Amino acid sequence: SGAPFIFMNSAGTFRDLTTMVHEGGHAVHTFITADLELNDFKHLPSEVAELASMSMELISMDKWEVFFDNPEDLKRAKKDQLKDVLKTLPWVAVVDQFQHWIYTNPEHTSAERREAWKQIFEPFGNNFAGWNDHPDALTNLWQKQLHIFEVPFYYVEYGIAQLGAIAVWKNYKNDPEKALSKYLEALKLGYTKTIKEIYETAGVEFNFSASYVKELAEFVKREMGKLD
Repeated sequence: SGAPFIFMNSAGTFRDLTTMVHEGGHAVHTFITADLELNDFKHLPSEVAELASMSMELISMDKWEVFFDNPEDLKRAKKDQLKDVLKTLPWVAVVDQFQHWIYTNPEHTSAERREAWKQIFEPFGNNFAGWNDHPDALTNLWQKQLHIFEVPFYYVEYGIAQLGAIAVWKNYKNDPEKALSKYLEALKLGYTKTIKEIYETAGVEFNFSASYVKELAEFVKREMGKLD
């Protein structure tokens, strides 16, 4: 039939919800591009595929009361989601910079690798935990990112898509109907346009400037503040 399906493990946690709506974004993308003429038009670059899924995570928050009938649980779930959004950006930056170091220093030792990770990680915020008593936990923290082993350099795209998703959500908060229309219009393109053109069709910028990242981060922080 060509219909997509979501294959996931459900354990009764908040992550069940975010996994479902994230993968639901991919599923919508599959349905909406099903009639494109060439299969290559359906083979999406990660920046586009993850824009669909990460935007769905944020847009769907408007309807999360379906899953959380307790107002306090709903508020906590939304705050956790927005915290995860903000934490994604520095983590992606660290992983990407670390991978560049790995492949531009192919003769490095394991000790040099641990030290490089520590030095790269530090400027991006190592102050969320006390590492003094657990130095190995810090220097080996990179090992939790499966992409480094399985699909090298397939990770910075998540940061790009996360910025796009925040911008889509920002538009949605201002004008839900228009934002959804542009979101679906962008998804319908598949890969028949450039990444930049697809983002522009969605009504967002393909922009990685410090000022733009700050603008989006401050928007998320303001939305978090409304949940206090």
